[in-house]
Amino acid sequence: MQTLIRWLATEFLLGTLVATLSILAALSGYQNAMANSNQTKYNVEGQQLLTDANAEYLASNQLINYDYSLYDGFATSEDLEKNSYYQQNFSEALQQSLLQHPDDPFGPDYYAAMATEASKLFEDADKHFSLAEDFNNRGDALQLIMLISSLGLSLSAWASLLKRSGLKAFFALIAIGLLGYALLLYGLVPKVVNL
Repeated sequence: MQTLIRWLATEFLLGTLVATLSILAALSGYQNAMANSNQTKYNVEGQQLLTDANAEYLASNQLINYDYSLYDGFATSEDLEKNSYYQQNFSEALQQSLLQHPDDPFGPDYYAAMATEASKLFEDADKHFSLAEDFNNRGDALQLIMLISSLGLSLSAWASLLKRSGLKAFFALIAIGLLGYALLLYGLVPKVVNL
């Protein structure tokens, strides 16, 4: 038992703990900062895509209303020249839908075609927000590792200043446990795959 206490109180072990825990704290701190940066980046990009999606959705609704008014004129007019004018001004989606469904052009295919761009932008925004959340989870995990490593580092440094080998050994033992726990958590940090 005395041999273990002397070994735990050696300057070599304490120096190794200080160095290892310092590197782990610095590495996890750096990676945490990078994860937070990516979280912010993907949140901002997600917000931009969401804004664009909402604008596109509103624009497509305006085009749908315009198509309805043109179609009303087309359906009620018997003047060939007016009908030609109406048809030329139909949206591409309505023109395609008329070819496929002449009796009911305002069916699900038409609305899906009109919402294609907005739907894609909403989907892309969701992917960006999901990725931002993944980076947030990664950052949180790395923050915990940095905290545990810093605590172990402070105990190791404090132990190196103490005179009593029993207390030195106790602090060194706790620091070793914290190092092991931090390394275990580091292996479990969630990976994030960018878009």
